[in-house]
Amino acid sequence: MRFKTFYRKAVPIVCIAVFFGACSAPPQVSRTPTLSEPTDAPYKNVLVICLASSFDSRRYLEKEVVKRISERGAQAVASTSMMDSKTPATRETFLAMVEATGADAVLVTQLVNLDIEAKKKDRRPQATYNFRPTYYYNVWSVELEEYVEPQATNYEFSLVLATQVYSALSKDVVWAIESKSKFGRDYDHLRDYSIYEDEAAAIVTQLSKDRLIVR
Repeated sequence: MRFKTFYRKAVPIVCIAVFFGACSAPPQVSRTPTLSEPTDAPYKNVLVICLASSFDSRRYLEKEVVKRISERGAQAVASTSMMDSKTPATRETFLAMVEATGADAVLVTQLVNLDIEAKKKDRRPQATYNFRPTYYYNVWSVELEEYVEPQATNYEFSLVLATQVYSALSKDVVWAIESKSKFGRDYDHLRDYSIYEDEAAAIVTQLSKDRLIVR
């Protein structure tokens, strides 16, 4: 009896280019007290800013927030549509955008906390048997081909984002929330885009509920 074992090589690199994965449940949103009230709301023209280490993460989330604000009848512009990855994300850069777009409010989302826990998981080997007769009576040749994959890695994420709205008129923070998410993903699904849709939906739903944008 002959045995053959083949090992499928795995790339031992976990690349998380975004600061979050994909939610298994909608983010939990809570209001945060602010010193000022939005006396000039509802806003009609919002500059949307996401602050993160990855330019693609910023662009994806801003795109989804802009899409949902626009669906509710207000105007919105993503900051990443007016800059590239080399443009400094500074106060002066964003103030120039407010001036250029005529925005009456600025929405800023940033990462507050991200915890990641990785767990190894065994995978089932796949085996193929080949039976062949021999020259001997009632004697068979058996060949086993076994495909063994390395252990899989599952990730558990706990994410907290903070979102604030600044009035362009008063320059004060007039609205703030925190959104908390817990989700799990395996190595092959770390880049699931649905998290951007879920986070944007949670932010803009609360924004609309509190009458911060025109409806």
